[in-house]
Parts: sequence; C-alpha cells; structure tokens
Amino acid sequence: MVKENWKPDPDEHDFPAAADYLSLVLDQGAADAAVTALRSAPLTHRKAKDLLRASGLPLLPPDNVHVKKDLAKVDKGLLLSPVLLIRGSLDGGWPLQVADGYHRICASNELNEDADIPCRITEHQGT
Repeated sequence: MVKENWKPDPDEHDFPAAADYLSLVLDQGAADAAVTALRSAPLTHRKAKDLLRASGLPLLPPDNVHVKKDLAKVDKGLLLSPVLLIRGSLDGGWPLQVADGYHRICASNELNEDADIPCRITEHQGT
C-alpha cells in the first residue's frame, strides 16, 4: 500500500478556492474572515473517516476524476496539501465545512481511513 505524504502548509491557491466555496454558504464578509483565520490557524491532524462523518459528505469513489488525480500524486510520491476546514456545530445544526480538500480527504480514506490528515481548522464566526 502506498502511503500519502503531506506538505507542511496549504498551497497558496487553496485559500482562494476555499473563499469561492465559502462564499456560497456564508456572506462574503464571513467567508473572507474565515479564510483570513485559516491562513494563520495552526496545523492539526484528524482521521479521514472522522472528517467525512463530521461534514456529512459522502465518500467519493477512487474512480472520481479528482480523487483519482490525488491518488496518482500519491503514487508518484508527490506531497498533498493540508485541508482547510470550518468547525461545525451540533448545537447550531450545521456540519463541518470542508472549505478546501474534499477530494484529498477521499483519496486519503481510500488509502487508509485511519491515517492522520493535516488540517487547518477555524471557528465559524457567524450566528
């Protein structure tokens, strides 16, 4: 089994991608604030299976074009970028938001659902 390897910091292009997604579920000011917070959030590690459960997102199959691309990167020994997350709230009734890195989570889960994925997590600043 090939083991994925991770970069110490997210790729710069992950932040605008996160902002694009977050602007669909938050107002623009809250999306911008979340991305600013993600830029300075410390790196933590979570298991792929737990990220999928907390987000409520389905596991994409290994033949999904984007998952396949990330699996090919791993196979070539290329490093993956940590994922960017907005913490969910059971009390608030909304799930963890994967601002960037959904396909990388699915690729990692395919290789080892118990592997630790590096993440930057910030709190939702809205109501």
